[in-house]
Amino acid sequence: MTLSSRPLARWLAVASFSFSLGSLAQPATSPHAPATAPSSATSMDWAQLAELASQRAAQPYQATPSELPPDLARLNYDGVRDIRFRTDRATWRSQALPFDVQYFHLGLYQTQPVRIHEITSEGVRDLPYRSSDYDFGANRLQPQRWGDIGHAGFRVHYALNNPAYKDELVVFLGASYFRALGAGQQYGLSARALAIDTVGGDQGEEFPRFTDFWLERPAPGATELAILALLDSPRATGAWRFVIRPGQTTAMQVQARIYLRQGQPPIRTLGIAPLTSMFLFGENQPRATDFRPEVHDSDGLMVATDTGEWLWRPLQNPKTISVSSFAMRQPRGFGLMQRDRRFASYEDIEARYERRPSAWVRPVGDWGPGRVELVQLPTPDETHDNIVAYWVPERLPEPGQPLDIAYELLWQGQDWQRPPAAWVSQTRTGYGYTKLDAQTQARQPHFIIDFTGPALASLGTDAPVDVVVSTDPNGEVLEALAYPNPETRGWRASLRIDRLDPHRPVEVRAFLRHRQDTLSETWTHVILPE
Repeated sequence: MTLSSRPLARWLAVASFSFSLGSLAQPATSPHAPATAPSSATSMDWAQLAELASQRAAQPYQATPSELPPDLARLNYDGVRDIRFRTDRATWRSQALPFDVQYFHLGLYQTQPVRIHEITSEGVRDLPYRSSDYDFGANRLQPQRWGDIGHAGFRVHYALNNPAYKDELVVFLGASYFRALGAGQQYGLSARALAIDTVGGDQGEEFPRFTDFWLERPAPGATELAILALLDSPRATGAWRFVIRPGQTTAMQVQARIYLRQGQPPIRTLGIAPLTSMFLFGENQPRATDFRPEVHDSDGLMVATDTGEWLWRPLQNPKTISVSSFAMRQPRGFGLMQRDRRFASYEDIEARYERRPSAWVRPVGDWGPGRVELVQLPTPDETHDNIVAYWVPERLPEPGQPLDIAYELLWQGQDWQRPPAAWVSQTRTGYGYTKLDAQTQARQPHFIIDFTGPALASLGTDAPVDVVVSTDPNGEVLEALAYPNPETRGWRASLRIDRLDPHRPVEVRAFLRHRQDTLSETWTHVILPE
């Protein structure tokens, strides 16, 4: 699969994410390897990489502006798009291995090179930039004069959907961003290695970036690929290992060791396993001027807590920045999900939002107490990612002390992670026939929430099911009804909430109950201020 023009615009712009967040620009990194990261080595494994990250954390951060050749620096968006890697030059293509690797060219948004190496049974070798590996299209350039300017990033190909053709499986491009696909999926949301001060930092957001990658050469017939990566930023370094297993759900086993630097301004928010997505409008926030019913890469945040409660927060496109936190002693999982998989919900033949993957983070080991944080930012169109979610540990390590994190990252399609009993299938807002005036309707929003799942399908339509609703002090529940929905074999909840102060938000929680038994996940929603 390849990227359509609109998703690619967002993907190339990932290095300029400051549009959405008002963030600090990403630090430039020298194309020349620093002392702690030799450009070539005889071997590399997890222990060596972690030691390299530790050494780098003990040294002052060095940022050197990248220098593109002048003729390359002058290229616009279309010019950079016209530079294409020659597929017959892909790493491992000539060995007929199950995975191929192709590379992205520097230019426009991607100006900072990364070093890429291969780990083989004979040792480690560099995978340098060669201009002969690229077709420059209609551009009038002299790349033979550039020398080894480095790669912008890379993509891995694998026969994911058809044994006769290798699709794009995973892409690493820009800062510490990466994305992957399962079978039948199309690129949507992104993941990152680390997020630092996404909101609330004194100096704006800091974008750590991968400076080096080591690709472990797969064996013939291999069904997984391992990648090592070294991360650096003004206030943190780290070692990452990814083991990628493609399939209907593509699974990534992620291992990370993070070090904070001494002497830098303190980090306010260290975001672990960050996910970045886009929500423009949807069934809960419709837009009358667009022919499409919904436009989003993800429609909600799902969280599994240590107490057994499952939470669902529908996403929104707010008028001002909105930050929500869900504290717990130990996370069982969280993710930005695309639950609605119907084409009729989007009606976009090009973007195919129903094929965008969900990303589910499943912690491995004890992450300890902390919070899942959701950041929602206003966006005028679908070309800008405006949703971020990550885990924030309650305590940060001392500078130079390691923070070890492991998790499974699942890129899911139709078979997305579901709560065990019942879940929200849609959230709609607005009134049908009513005698309320427009001002009252604005102050008292009305929600229709559909729940579905095995716990509901087994109930008779006369079962005593009620919806349990609570709000923060700024809200008052005026209506809370639950009744069967024969179209879904589930139940529908109808809620009307009064905002006591319409200029302040209201937090609302609702779930279905049968007698004293909880039937569903908890729908948790923030009514944004006027």
